[in-house]
Amino acid sequence: MSVLSSVGCSLSPTSPITYVLVHGAFSTAASWGPVARGLALRGHRVVAVDLPGHGLDARDTGMVGLSTADDVAAVTEVVRSLDGPVVLVGHSRGGLTVTAVANAVPDQLAHVVYVSAWCCVTGGPSAYASVAPSALDAVAPRLLTADPAEVGELRVDFRTTDPDALDALQDALLADGTRTELLAVLATMDGREALAVDEAAVTVDPERWGRVPRTYVRLGGDRALMPALQDRFVADAEALGLPFRVVDVLTSHLGVQLRPGPLVDVLTELA
Repeated sequence: MSVLSSVGCSLSPTSPITYVLVHGAFSTAASWGPVARGLALRGHRVVAVDLPGHGLDARDTGMVGLSTADDVAAVTEVVRSLDGPVVLVGHSRGGLTVTAVANAVPDQLAHVVYVSAWCCVTGGPSAYASVAPSALDAVAPRLLTADPAEVGELRVDFRTTDPDALDALQDALLADGTRTELLAVLATMDGREALAVDEAAVTVDPERWGRVPRTYVRLGGDRALMPALQDRFVADAEALGLPFRVVDVLTSHLGVQLRPGPLVDVLTELA
């Protein structure tokens, strides 16, 4: 596993907080660049992780044979290696990893933050699949370059020049941005993603996950992970007596990373 960003102030006797940033599907640690820079400029330590098979940890076999269990093991290793409190932050599918890590090592986390991220409370991702369909659902078949069942992974063409597909991606991912910004982000994304998800591991364990303070950053303009689904995650946790601190940011799925000021403010408050 590789680490793209490890920046900020050096360790002191009081061991400052370290922010560990977990990217979403088809993404890499590079997606956290603006957020990591914003946190570092405020004097904080940051580690943005490339999950197994992604970014600088890419491998010849792609994502074949990898699963969320590998993601969880990688991030847990990072958390355990750090001296001092850790704020674990996940975006989008990265929320699955955040939940599983919080289940595994709750006492090593000072806070968990879900940024328009999956937080499966009453069941795995399949239990939430029909709550609020993503705007990505319609365009996804046009982007697939192989049958996942045959190749053992998801393969998607983010370098497409199809104007209709790009319009759909703009609407789903970055409706509040420009086409130039969208193309720049798509150029950094991996075209492969793991198929296997351990639904039990990524479902909240109330006794363990519930011990960790938590914030949900709700992105009101998100059409990839719809606000209704974000609200469902929060409501299900509330129903278990495990409420989130909820912060609203009116931006799109990727806009929060391209214009990171509001998110950096939220994260800095935790320090």
